[in-house]
Amino acid sequence: MESNQFNQGRVHGCTGECYEAWKDETGGVVMLAAAQAEARASASPEELGKAAYAGCVACHGQQGEGGIGPALAGQTAEEIYAKLVQYKNGETRGNQSSLMWAQSAMLSDEDMQHIAAFIESL
Repeated sequence: MESNQFNQGRVHGCTGECYEAWKDETGGVVMLAAAQAEARASASPEELGKAAYAGCVACHGQQGEGGIGPALAGQTAEEIYAKLVQYKNGETRGNQSSLMWAQSAMLSDEDMQHIAAFIESL
């Protein structure tokens, strides 16, 4: 098997005959993308939020228990969503607001709803 420098979990790691075998086995990039889209379409808001929450763990903890940032667990989806919208709008909510302005700026409305649903499920 010939390997290349792109050998990652989401990228095949071979060329030539190996690549052709991978393509036959998986359907190739197009089929993998279609399967990923189907998985996202059938995922619950909580599941999608769990994936989006990965960027929040460093400050808010794996289970929303807090740390550098405040605890989030125990809050409703509506509360979390409203706070994310306020941060996205540049509103000050506390002494660490500037950290959240940058984080929330990267989130779509749908991302914020999914994160809120996940946090409520904790």
